[in-house]
Amino acid sequence: VRKRKSRIYFKRSFFDYPITLSLDTIKKLGLFHTMKIGISYVWISLFPIKKEENLEQFFINRFGKVLYKTFFKSYTEKVWGVKCTDISADWGAQRIKGLSITKSIVHFIKKTFGKSKQDISQKGTETSLIEYFLYPKFGPGQMWEVVGRKIQAQGGKILMQSEVVHIHNNPENQIEHIKYKTSEGKLVEISVDYLISTMPIKDLISDLQIPAPETVEAVSAELMYRDFITVGVLLKKLKTGPLDDNWIYVQEPDVKVGRLQIFNNWSPFLVKDPSKTWIGMEYFCFEGDEIWEMTEEQMKHFAIDELVKMNLIDPEDALDSVVIKMPKTYPAYFGVYEQFDTVESYLKEIKNLYPVGRNGMHKYNNQDHSMLTAMAAVEHITTGKGSKADIWDINTEQEYHEEK
Repeated sequence: VRKRKSRIYFKRSFFDYPITLSLDTIKKLGLFHTMKIGISYVWISLFPIKKEENLEQFFINRFGKVLYKTFFKSYTEKVWGVKCTDISADWGAQRIKGLSITKSIVHFIKKTFGKSKQDISQKGTETSLIEYFLYPKFGPGQMWEVVGRKIQAQGGKILMQSEVVHIHNNPENQIEHIKYKTSEGKLVEISVDYLISTMPIKDLISDLQIPAPETVEAVSAELMYRDFITVGVLLKKLKTGPLDDNWIYVQEPDVKVGRLQIFNNWSPFLVKDPSKTWIGMEYFCFEGDEIWEMTEEQMKHFAIDELVKMNLIDPEDALDSVVIKMPKTYPAYFGVYEQFDTVESYLKEIKNLYPVGRNGMHKYNNQDHSMLTAMAAVEHITTGKGSKADIWDINTEQEYHEEK
């Protein structure tokens, strides 16, 4: 059981996340700016935007225009690389849901004056307000290693280093077999009863033997993603002293880094020497852009220079570093996304196909909901309960709960 803490780094100072109207926050923002936030929030509460057509309107309805511009706009645009006005409000419904100033204040009061206890039963709590969580001792990969061993123990086979290159679907909308390429380049065909897919939808559609309708193919081919680089930096020490945050949202406009993770606080077993700090610097980019094309050595120096620029470290305290690139990390809610329902409808019609997870469904779900889509797919296959549409409904409504 791990304690959850995240903050915002803005104007070279730390702010609580979600923002609380504490004396510390008021002091750092200034009384006049804090009053503007309050007036802006009251105004939007009385006169909300009736039809939310983009993410900016979604944010303003929940936090007011001043707080949105202070703490949400530049960070969100750093993450996505486009303006909030160009992003669908669906993204807010997926990730932020019912969080608002009112809920943050109520939670702050309960936390400050209520009884404190270490409890992970937080079903009625907004995701951003959760204070404790369960985390695998050696990181999330440990979970999937356990799953892999269980599959193999029950006679299942896992083909590593193998790329799906062809999916044979028949005219009756049924998938019969797939072909995959081994690491040696050998082409192998296997028959299919059910296909549960987590591959990016644009790859899935392009691999089909019988092409999808032209409109579906066109939308699928243009689906956009935000790519991701983590630079891990091993530090002798931080200038701030030890930090107990899991992650820190970097709101500073003069650096490219979007978020910092402190791996020691996710699990102490991830760090060999507890006197040192492993910090993960997260960069959001598009595959092929300037940051993505940097060499590993260039990226390491760039990241360390940004930590120095933010006044968080002295350069001599960076002891080691590693760069990890992850393409197609975040399915984008802009570009052709408004036409995605044509792709979704088509995929639902393929009888034995079950897309699940973030890339499999082009949905920016968190890990919990991604796993839940897989569980729902398995239940439908094994018991026939519900419908394939139920799987697509997971985490789409603002009021959706796991209990549903």
